[in-house]
Amino acid sequence: MGFCVLVFFMRVFIFIAALLCGLSAFAADSCTTEVPTAKVVLGDVQLAYQRIGRESDPSLLLVMGLGGQLIHWPDEVVARLCEQGFQVIRFDNRDVGLSNWTHEAPAINLTYEALRYRLGLSVSAPYGLRDMAGDALGLMDALGIQQFHVLGASMGGMIAQHLADLAPERVQSLTLVMTSSGAQGLPAPSPALLALLAKREAPSREVALEQQADLLAALGSPQVRDDRGLLLHQAQVAYDRAFNPEGVQRQLLAILAEPSRVELLNRLRVPTLVVHGTADPLLPVMHGVHVAAHIRGSELKLIPGLAHRFQDAFKEPLLAVVLPYLNTHREGHMQAAL
Repeated sequence: MGFCVLVFFMRVFIFIAALLCGLSAFAADSCTTEVPTAKVVLGDVQLAYQRIGRESDPSLLLVMGLGGQLIHWPDEVVARLCEQGFQVIRFDNRDVGLSNWTHEAPAINLTYEALRYRLGLSVSAPYGLRDMAGDALGLMDALGIQQFHVLGASMGGMIAQHLADLAPERVQSLTLVMTSSGAQGLPAPSPALLALLAKREAPSREVALEQQADLLAALGSPQVRDDRGLLLHQAQVAYDRAFNPEGVQRQLLAILAEPSRVELLNRLRVPTLVVHGTADPLLPVMHGVHVAAHIRGSELKLIPGLAHRFQDAFKEPLLAVVLPYLNTHREGHMQAAL
């Protein structure tokens, strides 16, 4: 009898091992980032998105930062996330990339609005970060995805905070990378960096590419020497896909018009990982520390030398802290499903 039981469990073990190996290979095959970009209409907003991986896997929504397009999530990072057993969804926020642009927005005096922001006065914006969180939630509704994990970077992390507040029962985990609470008194970036960030008008394609390469270099880590040719290539790919400087300015206004999110963070009860670099020139490290301090039960991981870009040298350190966290919550999801 004991021998029969042993044989049975050995067969079960072999079957499960073979199944897992097969699923792993299948996941690797299905994790190509070369998938068509689709579009979904959400009222007045049309979002462009990609859906990578198997629809039966837990979903991970990636939310990009200011002016960033879905292609600014590095393909190799997206593939690694998918290979961990996630269906990865990345999209262009409104006003950038292949999503629709707000053509009927009023004229923007960014210098004037930035001055009002520094003086603590109200800032006018055509839409807010919470509206953009509503876009992301609408995308998941349109895809028929009820529960999902969220990973947001920079402005995308701010949008993700609102998303978790809007639908806490649907967000299974929250990963916030190089982002902020928007509270007054936190360290500010240098005026020179802000000027580069706001400088989007250009008389020609060549000038626009040089400006973007300058910005990418300024957002990089002092520990890494950037190759200028590579920066120009990255700028070229993004420019040729879509170039909408007015849209980026409107997104920046949405950030400036946003009050402190401390009260919002204090009421969040979603499992949260906060990741920040010690060399971030745009949102210095205390921004990440402050976010983590106001989300009950959150984890904080600081990455030495990481700045405000997904530079090659820091992709593995980032994945080393993000993947174990996501896997823990993915496994919890799978156990609940069983």
